[in-house]
Amino acid sequence: MKTNIKLAKVDMEERKNLDFSTGDTVRVWNKLKDKDGKIRLQAFEGLVLARKHGSGITATFTIRKIASGVGVEKIYPLYSSNIEKIEIARRNKARRSKIYYVREKAKKDIRRKLKADTRLVKKDGITTTEVESEEMVEGGTE
Repeated sequence: MKTNIKLAKVDMEERKNLDFSTGDTVRVWNKLKDKDGKIRLQAFEGLVLARKHGSGITATFTIRKIASGVGVEKIYPLYSSNIEKIEIARRNKARRSKIYYVREKAKKDIRRKLKADTRLVKKDGITTTEVESEEMVEGGTE
């Protein structure tokens, strides 16, 4: 049985010399194949949570972004042939090598925001929660 496997070339030195670390915001251009057979590029931009396995052939990195209010994480192999290019959008300094605590921090921020937007209202002896609208917050009650 004969199989045709085509391997795309990856510039190993270029990827090895990429100087991005945990906390940086990167944009990964991923190759996707359409139903027609056309290859198009799709960008995934997010915060680098971790880099694992050094700079060897099995090196990976984890990226997290918020899409439509939901956290999305992807793990990419550094030397994947499906990655067209990796751009560094913004550099940040992180004190840890793995910043997985960002997941919990995002949940807490959302809860805090929801708690700030709701208030307890007593009507006819019944306590209920009511969502504050922007008009109530800005203008107050008259």
